[in-house]
Amino acid sequence: MIELRTSKERGYEDKGWLQTYHTFSFDTYYDPDFLRYRDLRVINEDTVKGGKGFGAHHHRDVEILTYVLEGALEHRDSLGNTSVIRPNEVLRMSAGTGITHSEYNLSHHLPVRFLQIWINPERHDLEPSYSQKLFSSASKWGQWCLIGSRNGRDGSLRIHQDLDLYSTILDDNDEIRYEAMFDRYYWIQVVSGKFLVQESILEAGDSASLNDESTIEIRCLEGGELLLFDLI
Repeated sequence: MIELRTSKERGYEDKGWLQTYHTFSFDTYYDPDFLRYRDLRVINEDTVKGGKGFGAHHHRDVEILTYVLEGALEHRDSLGNTSVIRPNEVLRMSAGTGITHSEYNLSHHLPVRFLQIWINPERHDLEPSYSQKLFSSASKWGQWCLIGSRNGRDGSLRIHQDLDLYSTILDDNDEIRYEAMFDRYYWIQVVSGKFLVQESILEAGDSASLNDESTIEIRCLEGGELLLFDLI
């Protein structure tokens, strides 16, 4: 079974310095039908103007992934970490018992665009931690690249939840499949391009939930990237 959530159905907010799309309810955007999907709480697509960003703010008991698509984002946190996240890099932050961080556009002229993903951890009061890794385009091309997993296998980032996150980049007419399980749930988020997922067309910003499937069949109609979340 597949259910679609189109890009235009997402929440949208324009703060001048920030344009953001919310796949799920977030901040002032509320949709009772899309509070979360299983333990996937947030997928925000943010575009931040040059020289702007999110000042220091606090999180607790959430796994946060920041995936930069364009530009460069500077990260600072209360653990003493300072880094710059560039395209194809993913930062994983486990807030656990509490962490404060800030995110700013490194450029004063060009925008930065990124996905911010929040996941419920499998238990509360974990020790806060941070990691960051580059996942090259080549590692995603025509195949499933494991970005995050519960045990950090195959070089992926460790996420404190029974969840696998994959990315793939496909060219026009490429096909790929994912062997699903009937007792698990799946969320697909299109980053760019256009795809036929099962028999449904998804474009940039669109998403779909799937369950009771044995195989997920994907064909690329216009070259691009998509993410697949494998959840309990």
